[in-house]
Amino acid sequence: MASIRELHAQLVGKQRSALEITEAALDRIAAVDPQVRGFLHVTAERARAAARAVDEHIAAGEDIGLLAGIPIALKDNLCTTGIPTTCGSKILANFMPPYESTVTQKLCDAGAIAVGKTNLDEFAMGSSTENSAFQVTANPWDVTRVPGGSSGGSAAAVAAGECVVALGSDTGGSIRQPAAFCGVVGVKPTYGLVSRYGLVAFASSLDQIGPFGRSVEDAAILLGAIAGRDPRDSTSLDIEIPDYTQFLKPELKGCKIGVISETIGDGIDASVKNAMQAAIEQLKDLGAEVREVSCPRFKYGLPAYYIIAPSEASSNLARYDAVRYGLRAEGADNLLGMYGKTRAAGFGAEVKRRIMLGTYALSAGYYDAYYLKAQKVRTAIKQDFEAAFADVDVLVTPTTPSTAFKTGEKTDDPLSMYLSDLTTVPVSLAGLPALSIPCGFDAQNLPIGMQLIGNVLREDRIFHVAHAYEQATDWSDRLPELQEL
Repeated sequence: MASIRELHAQLVGKQRSALEITEAALDRIAAVDPQVRGFLHVTAERARAAARAVDEHIAAGEDIGLLAGIPIALKDNLCTTGIPTTCGSKILANFMPPYESTVTQKLCDAGAIAVGKTNLDEFAMGSSTENSAFQVTANPWDVTRVPGGSSGGSAAAVAAGECVVALGSDTGGSIRQPAAFCGVVGVKPTYGLVSRYGLVAFASSLDQIGPFGRSVEDAAILLGAIAGRDPRDSTSLDIEIPDYTQFLKPELKGCKIGVISETIGDGIDASVKNAMQAAIEQLKDLGAEVREVSCPRFKYGLPAYYIIAPSEASSNLARYDAVRYGLRAEGADNLLGMYGKTRAAGFGAEVKRRIMLGTYALSAGYYDAYYLKAQKVRTAIKQDFEAAFADVDVLVTPTTPSTAFKTGEKTDDPLSMYLSDLTTVPVSLAGLPALSIPCGFDAQNLPIGMQLIGNVLREDRIFHVAHAYEQATDWSDRLPELQEL
């Protein structure tokens, strides 16, 4: 699949029509998605209608934007009118939203062609996309392995060439971790840069929508299209959104990069360490000044996150009560019985686990001991980042401690699964922007990701560093050869 800019040039030059590009994406989905299982809903006729509308604009001599006619996939926790929004859960299996999310409306207005909704861990709770109630998504690089999560369907769809770009959501690493596992670029923006209106909530102080792309430029274009103030989201920031592509420069002279020392020690696979060391040397060759920095409380991010996020989830998921919408289990004798039967039947094991964890942490006897203490740790982690950014422009870590693991390998060990988010969670707690970019492959030809972290609203800097690194290497040019199951 060509890049956004290449496809735009073909459309404007009338070498290809939007309908032809859309049909190519739909054909690709038909050919490989039985293996990848990245999509929960393919919206073929709706996509064709949108493509014909773009072609009509071109035929009339009208100017079109960069995203017009570009096939895009949407994570299935973004509300879409006329298309089911299931969040990968039985409790919303037949839910048809009565309104459109802000980001999907922006993309529709820009002429982007939504080809379908992608699979996810139920309510975005997971690190492997094995927690979906409907199917398990495979990693296009090795279909016996997971694509990461929770946005695994979107990452896999981009990696497999089923769309040009995709949207995911990131609470503790759910864009960056699958981007690393699938060998694509994934961006978690600064908290509040992108409206959450129409994103089904998991943990409201952490959730953020962001892009996947095969290149840094594609991700930068997509982020620019969805970012900006939204009066329907009180947490969205009222700032001017720049053209992020203007920051994509090939050299890094004068750029100060800090390697977080706490992320290159124990718990990181040797293949990941080696790839990171080579990437750091490449950054130096591009002119960057690289030094080690310490964020001493980085290691406390994971335990703090797994108190704060489940606490918010237990509150947000209380709305699924079988009264207003969604599943209603039969056979209950009273109201409490209806609640219990419906939630028992509708929620999967991981969602139930996090609801129980969160409810426990928020309970009267344990609020101070757990939730309040976790929030204090969150503040301390933010302070460590602030101190680090006083000396450097961008921070660097591995995106994940390992490459993609085998499907089923960690399903019976939740704590081991949670460790997949070891390096991404602290960034989310601090509300900072971060990007994962491919930086190598292990001995099994599985992608390795490097995480670039910026200060608040400094997406420009992480795009700059990522683009310069991408142009100097060929990791992002490699494509998976899909194997038969």
